[in-house]
Amino acid sequence: MTSTTQSGKQLIITGGSPLNGRCGVSTSKNAILPILAASLLTSEPVTIHKVPAISDVKNMFTLLRAFGARISIAGDDVTITTKSIKTTSPAANIMEKLRASILFMGPMLAREGSVTLPLPGGCRIGARPIDIHIQGFRALGAKSVTVNGHVHAWGRPLHGADILLRFPSVGATENLIMAASLAVGDTVIRGAAFEPEVTDLIRFLNTMGARIETASDRIMIRGVKALSGTEYTPIADRIEAGTLMLAAAVTGGEVDLLRADAGHLKPVCDKLIEAGAEIFPYENGIRIRGRGVRPLNIVSSPFPGFPTDMQAPFMAACCFAKGRSTIDETVFENRFLHVDELRKMGADITVNGRTAYVNGTGRLHGAEVSATDLRAGAALCIAGLLAQGETVISNIYHIDRGYENLEAKLLCLGARIVRLS
Repeated sequence: MTSTTQSGKQLIITGGSPLNGRCGVSTSKNAILPILAASLLTSEPVTIHKVPAISDVKNMFTLLRAFGARISIAGDDVTITTKSIKTTSPAANIMEKLRASILFMGPMLAREGSVTLPLPGGCRIGARPIDIHIQGFRALGAKSVTVNGHVHAWGRPLHGADILLRFPSVGATENLIMAASLAVGDTVIRGAAFEPEVTDLIRFLNTMGARIETASDRIMIRGVKALSGTEYTPIADRIEAGTLMLAAAVTGGEVDLLRADAGHLKPVCDKLIEAGAEIFPYENGIRIRGRGVRPLNIVSSPFPGFPTDMQAPFMAACCFAKGRSTIDETVFENRFLHVDELRKMGADITVNGRTAYVNGTGRLHGAEVSATDLRAGAALCIAGLLAQGETVISNIYHIDRGYENLEAKLLCLGARIVRLS
């Protein structure tokens, strides 16, 4: 698993080139991370195919090894075997900056009966408290305390329960599914998240011998005594696919994206069509033909609504549209950090609470900007493709957290983009 996205400090983009051609979409960051954590639920080998070479995955590997896992890597195939688990990770510096580290709580509670972890980090896009996770674990019979920035939870065995989430948190839903898979009795999670990545985790766990079913408004888990090893290929990354589709649409190009799943991208496709693009889904892929971009009204919301992870890239596109766009961010309270960077490129954006008003002028100019988080970095790439002149993006380690070789994919589609190391 080697990647050009593991080194380098800046991306330089010269705008004005339409994107054309075809490229593959990598495996989903938001699918692979919980699946890696779930590998701790069994002592038998778990093999995962098409693992993306992104820095969040690399950090998950470090944490898995710290917990006692042995990892074998052959190309993009990864085999994880965890005969025994250390319930306290010495890699606190990584856990504190990786939001997905909280996903180890469910598997370790289920298998070992206790776990101590630092409070997780990640992008600075909002508070994202873990109390929904903790309340769910307590419903399953665990106890917990938080001391000096570490959360300690314990309880064996866990027992099935009827759990109502006050918000459809993806991470909490995944953590509770994993914990309940080895609990005694049946668990029902109401108000759960149903993002494609959650459904993918359920499929993965069922291949391990879990007994999990879904209905329109709940997830039912019948606890089993043990889970077995398995082989699995996670879904493609719908956010990467959406980002590349948007890039093709706004530059007026035509692109085929292999592995892209139109069923996972309906709200994104709907907005792209509204903006003027033509979309042609086919088996195992999507073709998009762009005609520039028209102003849009966007409201982010949990699946099947418009994904919050696509809000920033679409804002960049709206800056180039001629007319007024409105973007409401309902999921995270601090997800407009990219606004100041877009303003450096000539964007006219006014923010009032969780609503951004974009007055598109049809023009952006190159500038030196900084990626403030993962999806903000993608937004600046979109803006750079549209801008006149040269855009220099720094702090691109944020982009490398979730996009595998993004600049290589853009380059093969005709973008003028260079990574400086």
